[in-house]
Amino acid sequence: MKKIILCKFGEIALKGANRAYFEKLLKVELKRRLRNFGKFKIYSAQSTVYIEPLEDSCDMDFAYRAAKNTFGVSAVQMALEVPKDMDAILFAVGTEFMPYIEDAKTFKVEAKRSDKKFPLESPEICKLVGGAILEACHGRKKVDVHTPEVCVRVEIRDYAAYICAGQERAIGGMPQGSNGKGLLLLSGGIDSPVAGYQMAKRGVKIESLHFESFPYTSERAKEKVLDLANKVASYSGEMNVHVISLTHIQEVMRDTIEEDYFTLILRRFMMRLAMKVAKKFYCDAVITGESIGQVASQTMQALVVTDIISEIPVFRPLIGNDKEDIIKIAREIDTFETSILPYEDCCTVFTPRHPKTRPELDKVVAQEEKLDVDALVEEAFATLETIVVTGLD
Repeated sequence: MKKIILCKFGEIALKGANRAYFEKLLKVELKRRLRNFGKFKIYSAQSTVYIEPLEDSCDMDFAYRAAKNTFGVSAVQMALEVPKDMDAILFAVGTEFMPYIEDAKTFKVEAKRSDKKFPLESPEICKLVGGAILEACHGRKKVDVHTPEVCVRVEIRDYAAYICAGQERAIGGMPQGSNGKGLLLLSGGIDSPVAGYQMAKRGVKIESLHFESFPYTSERAKEKVLDLANKVASYSGEMNVHVISLTHIQEVMRDTIEEDYFTLILRRFMMRLAMKVAKKFYCDAVITGESIGQVASQTMQALVVTDIISEIPVFRPLIGNDKEDIIKIAREIDTFETSILPYEDCCTVFTPRHPKTRPELDKVVAQEEKLDVDALVEEAFATLETIVVTGLD
């Protein structure tokens, strides 16, 4: 008899001939997440990943939480693995299993018999297990088949039986790396970490790019962004955070172009630099936290002026969300409190008083022609540094 974690598949179960590929990615990610909590055997069968401890020192509670926050897992439950023998099952139910349901006053039992050679059918298993629970609790619990506080499940599989209760919903989504790699433009605000999380949930491997403007922005602002990246990486997996300085570009723009065009042209510089980073690190798309109409640079016309620079798709998973929607997710993934720390980012430096909200492309280009765009891009790109965050700190 041993404690084991069962991870139920979500969308992976629908993948047909490609299912083995997705299962493999999920097991690799689970192995990475659990490596700090002991040695585990991780294997899959019948739409379930089994996490089996190989030593007594394994921290099962931390492993359970890590599995729950792994994209691709739709539900998790702690279970007891016992020999596929009815006497062994009933003994386990009346002894080691009772703490699993000690807080519940009512229960019901469900049984699933994947191994049809098992001598008892599901109704008989339910009756015997329910009787064992009632005997062990000495009348402190009652059977309620309609609205029980806890459902006890007994699964008879090919090689063992599993007893569990209280299946808990997990994070869902698709396994990491199953849908390409995207470059997240990561600011210190609320939106971009949520956008990264949303794309990671769909199986996109995340790299991130942050623009700084030291000394106009501080080291603490950069640390804030790394903290946000680490929180996103706790879901998405290890992430490269690329940092580029925009200081000289902004200073030249301040002295050269009309103020009203400053934000638009700065964002076009960001997109050009994002293209170079995406190419260098083999990213398939750019990801931003923009929401239509939220600020002047996020009107439809302004987004068109920016997107025309991009050579690869630009994904905006928050494009139709209002701020309250985004804040709700930010709170759920624990990025909100960090995002609202009062440290400036590069977009707040030299902010125009009256930014263009309906820009005309030819006028934007005319302003850019006052600058040596290629030289400024190359100079900024030379400042590139890369910091790795694991999300496991």
